[in-house]
Amino acid sequence: MPDDLNLTGGSLIWQPKPVMPALWPAIRRGVAGRCPVCGTEPLFLGYLRVTPVCRQCHTALGLVPADDAPPYFTILLVGHIIVPLLLLVEINLKPAMWLEAAIFLPLTAALALALLRPIKGATLACLLHAEYGAPSR
Repeated sequence: MPDDLNLTGGSLIWQPKPVMPALWPAIRRGVAGRCPVCGTEPLFLGYLRVTPVCRQCHTALGLVPADDAPPYFTILLVGHIIVPLLLLVEINLKPAMWLEAAIFLPLTAALALALLRPIKGATLACLLHAEYGAPSR
């Protein structure tokens, strides 16, 4: 079977391979919430639902299996930001426990929600780049 044929929904359809940009431009586009291939169309429908197919370059974005990687990377990054801040505040200021909770629990939730979408876009870009490779020169 040629590389540009996909079996979708039980039928064989022709789907051209996208011409991928270099890795870093694709990641920047994904972080910005744009299609990692063309950079013109939105990557998401809503908050985290991926557009099934890019309207500009026709890349099947909905078939990229991001799964649990974006939440994992988000938790890892948020933890590395929040824990040192929490330790610095605890060691230097020694606030009451309720005050720390009132500050750091909402901060943690807000940071996780703010970073999840860009991290998912970057992860999708990396996965697309790994599948289709660097552009041929």
